[in-house]
Amino acid sequence: MQAEELVVRTSKFSGKQVPRFESLRYSAVHGRQGPSLDHPIVWRYERLGLPVLIVRETHGWRRIRDPHGDEVWVQARMLSQQRRSLIVRDAVLRADADASSKPIAELKAGALLDLIGCTETACQISVDRTSGWVDPLDIWGAEPETSGL
Repeated sequence: MQAEELVVRTSKFSGKQVPRFESLRYSAVHGRQGPSLDHPIVWRYERLGLPVLIVRETHGWRRIRDPHGDEVWVQARMLSQQRRSLIVRDAVLRADADASSKPIAELKAGALLDLIGCTETACQISVDRTSGWVDPLDIWGAEPETSGL
């Protein structure tokens, strides 16, 4: 996420919190310059399940920020509420939330994982039927204060 602090509010369009994380519902999603089909396509995402941050909403459209910090408009129906996260640097999956707990696996940068939830110091994830804990700094797609654990 970019360095600036985002103000959390409730959208009048969806009734949901903005900003919030969702993920791409399809393996091909067009990002547009503005919130309508009349605006040119400026980006094509080709990663099913990629977590994105919704930073603004209009009727039927969401302005998203991707893991690289780029922002585009996508149709709301192209997004899923499924909680996903992206490993942003090589990381260790641990048995417990404690950073000194037993390592279970090594995770490579770029891996997509199912996000279960986060505390202030660790996020619980699931990958290939194995669940464990990672440092929140190692992933994109989670905010500890809004995760639900």
